[in-house]
Amino acid sequence: MPDPISSPRLNISPSNADKPDLDWSQVRETVMMLNLAIAQISGTLGDGEESVASLADSFTSMAGNVQTAHLAAEQLPDSTEKNTIINNCESVTNEMQQAIIAFQFYDKLSQRLMHVSKSLDVLGNLVSDPLKLYNPYEWKGLQEKIKSKYTVESERLMFEFILNGHSVEEALELAKQSKTEANSDDDDVELF
Repeated sequence: MPDPISSPRLNISPSNADKPDLDWSQVRETVMMLNLAIAQISGTLGDGEESVASLADSFTSMAGNVQTAHLAAEQLPDSTEKNTIINNCESVTNEMQQAIIAFQFYDKLSQRLMHVSKSLDVLGNLVSDPLKLYNPYEWKGLQEKIKSKYTVESERLMFEFILNGHSVEEALELAKQSKTEANSDDDDVELF
């Protein structure tokens, strides 16, 4: 039975870190770990999308019900009860708009994780191919491909900082500082 986390493109020998032999390779070990990360990201995204889809359906249904209640309340004669119903309908509508903003943040997170997953997959392919592994042009191409996927300035900055030799912590801090200094609105959520 094939190993579920190994890439079908890579022929994994019986040699591994637990039982190394003369055929053992850190490249195969690296590719297996990359494949594991890809599988975990993909599984998490799949689980999250199912939950978010269910919540989105529920919110759509609730929005329709609130709108119906609001319209029905408007037909009532003026009274304290009418005002209470309308105010509560408007309050629920506002709260649902806040939930929609949260969904948009989740969508943004999902897109970023999908980019990470695809980048790891491309990296795994490069590392597992001996003809590409030691070719600096292949590595530069990989870096340009990854960089071209970034749509947010803070991500591009982190990428640049990492390539310039900064640690992950430094890159995160420098990107955060640059974002603050530029007072960037690249990461704002679009309301609709």
